Amino acid sequence: MPVHTLKDKVVVIGGASKNLGSLIAQECARDGARIVVHYNSDSSRDKAEQTAADVKKLGGDAVIHQGDLTKVAEVETLFDTAVRAFGKVDCMVNTAGMVVKKPMTETTEEEFDKMFAVNTKAAYFMMREAAKRLEEGGKIVTIVTSLLAAYTGLYSVYAGSKSPVEHFTRALSKELYGRNISVNNVAPGPMDTSFFYPAESDDSVAYHKSSSMNGDLTKIEDIAPLVKFLLTDGWWINGQTVFANGGYTTR
Repeated sequence: MPVHTLKDKVVVIGGASKNLGSLIAQECARDGARIVVHYNSDSSRDKAEQTAADVKKLGGDAVIHQGDLTKVAEVETLFDTAVRAFGKVDCMVNTAGMVVKKPMTETTEEEFDKMFAVNTKAAYFMMREAAKRLEEGGKIVTIVTSLLAAYTGLYSVYAGSKSPVEHFTRALSKELYGRNISVNNVAPGPMDTSFFYPAESDDSVAYHKSSSMNGDLTKIEDIAPLVKFLLTDGWWINGQTVFANGGYTTR
């Protein structure tokens, strides 16, 4: 059987300074990957530098890059950094996202625009730029949400701004036929990270926990290996959204 490895592969990771993105960077580093650690704001720089240091300790290599992924020019500059530092790009993983939880009747125009900029526009142009830059046999993975399969209120603008990514993924995966590049999404359940808790109450956290098979939230440690699998041995999976959530939602 062919060996699929990340040894010397260049992986651009959007939102890699902390939480899931940082752990994915470290998982890839164990195979000797070279990582571009993207971060958004000055407040995340220290964590981005720590992620890069962790990658190097684990046997990989890394550079950090700051950018606003809602701006197309800055997406392009992120990939420029990868090529300048490592000479190519093999894989792209985008974990960047934003959540607002409130009734539709209370959602402001500003919140709507910001959510679609972060969760939809940034995802689209990260995928577009990856399609332009990736070497043959590359991989593209975007983190979405298991709420895409939920029947629930309060997350209209969050799940709604993530749902177009499924259509982007199907289209791009088809367009890239002939280059052996797979394009997929991973849809975790509510994750036990700093991203999740600000939008939730104690009661809603308890409800989310009760909705999975182990009575707990999704752990990033359960998602990072799945992303790595899609970048390596899972290469034949293409155009899919993989729900990894302990049964929180299914379809």
